[in-house]
Amino acid sequence: MPHDHHDHGTPHSHEGMSPSGHPYRADNDTALTYWQVMEIAMRELLIEKGVTTSAEVQAQIDVMDSRSPANGAAVIARAWTDPDFRQRLLENASDASREMGFDIGPLQLIAVENTADTHNVIVCTLCSCYPRNLLGLPPDWYKSRAYRSRLVKTPRAVLGEFGLNLPDSTTIRVHDSTADMRYIVLPARPAGTDDLTEEQLARLVTRDSMIGTGLPRTPE
Repeated sequence: MPHDHHDHGTPHSHEGMSPSGHPYRADNDTALTYWQVMEIAMRELLIEKGVTTSAEVQAQIDVMDSRSPANGAAVIARAWTDPDFRQRLLENASDASREMGFDIGPLQLIAVENTADTHNVIVCTLCSCYPRNLLGLPPDWYKSRAYRSRLVKTPRAVLGEFGLNLPDSTTIRVHDSTADMRYIVLPARPAGTDDLTEEQLARLVTRDSMIGTGLPRTPE
């Protein structure tokens, strides 16, 4: 599957503004790209040859669309409450996620853990490789050239633009995803959550905290 490339602005200004001051997205009603034409041709050929059917293709699309950050949040919450599972997650995040019924596919998923003095953040400097099987589609800013190029050079400044201002004593580790290897951040469990259930903890886990550009919510 081809990588998708999208150029946007900074992480918080990728939509642009209309003359009236309202955000808008540029019209994408343009000619099909080479890769889009190839995908259509290959799909129609496979259906014509009886290798698959339109229904099977749509069913797979529906499965992909059903994936969301809630899946990853469930994995993180389990790691917060089950020390043995947490260890398995850090040793092999793909297998640990499969234990919970999530289809990771053939990709190698690696969990990196935030600690008191280390903060992890993920990026794909090549294009937009992302743990889609667990988190669903990536946000637009993750695919932007600004994020991909600047995070590896000035991670502290970029995180500050997301409102995440870390102490100078905190080491920031940037992990570059590839076509075969994806990362997910295991954020630190928020304080004051000892009496919360696994389901309640999962509600505190945000998409950005699993990318590393944010932290989990704090309990009310």
